[in-house]
Amino acid sequence: MKIDLTDTTASKINKALVRGRRAIGTPAVGMVLTMVIVTDEENAYDSVKAAEDASREHPSRTLVVIKRHARTPRERTSSRLDAEIRVGSEAGTGETVVLRTFGEVSDHADSVVLPLLLPDAPVVVWWPVDAPDNPAKDPLGMLAQRRITDMYAVEHPLDALEARVRSYAPGDTDLAWTRLTPWRSMLAAALDQARVRITSATVESEAENPSAELLARWLETRLGVPADRVVTAGPVVTAVRLGTADGEIVIDRPEGPLATLTLPGQPPRTLALKVRPTSELISEELRRLDADEMYAIALRGEGTKEDS
Repeated sequence: MKIDLTDTTASKINKALVRGRRAIGTPAVGMVLTMVIVTDEENAYDSVKAAEDASREHPSRTLVVIKRHARTPRERTSSRLDAEIRVGSEAGTGETVVLRTFGEVSDHADSVVLPLLLPDAPVVVWWPVDAPDNPAKDPLGMLAQRRITDMYAVEHPLDALEARVRSYAPGDTDLAWTRLTPWRSMLAAALDQARVRITSATVESEAENPSAELLARWLETRLGVPADRVVTAGPVVTAVRLGTADGEIVIDRPEGPLATLTLPGQPPRTLALKVRPTSELISEELRRLDADEMYAIALRGEGTKEDS
């Protein structure tokens, strides 16, 4: 079910949500959080689709904030809020409200979002593109327990990474880090099997890959050895090599969904290591809403030496 509202208010949107739920017989009590997506028209469809897919695991109210740019001086001084409300099968297992802000209201989107948050439920803000320099101090970011950015979406991701280092606050995370979860799990499992001292590390990836830089920093802090960065044709991270006195531990994924794990003195093994869609990354981030300490350690390149 879809409901379109033009030149509306947060109060009218809340009333329309209640009407929509009653019409289809769906209560709001099953929702576990509010997801706020701050995006533009170009990326709105893909972002909403990912959030709705993730809502099958985490039923949520999704608020999509799209700030429309005024074309004339008159439009810039006027304010308007349009809303598209989706409930039932149109919105996964939750409900979605697409908010299009015009004029001065765009500068105060938090005042529109605040009345629409689910009561007594966590808030997650996700910027698929154009994240603020300091998410924790952004007016919308200040409403959230979890703030998700994506360094893949910027022109110079390594510059963005350094900006994240300077502005990090507990609750911040980035999908460039989430993409590394399978790599980190496999490396930890490989080290549990090998039980040897690591003497060197190398991360191979396409140029300017933020996930590769985070992975290299994580290896350096956890293993206590410098990590070399090697540029390859990609896509994304293609291999990790850990040097030992007995030979290299290697996870190699030149392309496709499969990787090869090689341990000293053991035959190679094939592992599943696909590039996951955005919906899976968002689902993973919503499973825990506390501070991601490992992301902070990798981001800053500081921490305690461990073997996993």
